[in-house]
Amino acid sequence: MTGSPAAQHQLDLVPDALLAGRAADGDTAAFEALARRHGPLMRATARRLTGSLTDADDVVQETLVQAWKQLDTLREPAAVRGWLLRILGSRSIDHLRKRRHYVDVDDVENRRDDSHRTRTQDPENNAVNASRVDALKAALAALPEEQRRCWVLKEFNDQSYEEIALTLNISPASVRGRLARARITLARTMEEWR
Repeated sequence: MTGSPAAQHQLDLVPDALLAGRAADGDTAAFEALARRHGPLMRATARRLTGSLTDADDVVQETLVQAWKQLDTLREPAAVRGWLLRILGSRSIDHLRKRRHYVDVDDVENRRDDSHRTRTQDPENNAVNASRVDALKAALAALPEEQRRCWVLKEFNDQSYEEIALTLNISPASVRGRLARARITLARTMEEWR
């Protein structure tokens, strides 16, 4: 990190548009402030899109590198969050294509450890909840990529149709259609869990 902690704290209060403009001019501290501000959302989004903590970290790193290199292409500095999420979505899809048959050993271990801990508390309830979560994960994984991305951005990131459209570079009408199809598919798939 560059600069003193006090200077970093001050940058954390600066609006996105100003930080993006300064970062485009080569100010690394401004870019670091943007990364600190939007990093947690980017990581959560990447985790939901890729299904892996390890992949999410890789995707966020790749996104930040690409964003730094392409800051001069950002037309609306105030929309830097959506721009970062668009890059993140593309990088996530690229990452998924590369690892179609790869299983993350860390994630398998974490699931095993988590399931062991929860079994000791209320085995029946935990088994039902774990099955419900697994069913939802499987249903989400079975959705077409475009529908899954829209659903994750809406349901987990609480983005508006317009924000999702900007993030995915599609029209709000396309977002509505994809979300409607995703919800219908998920409702049918999850019917037994109601």
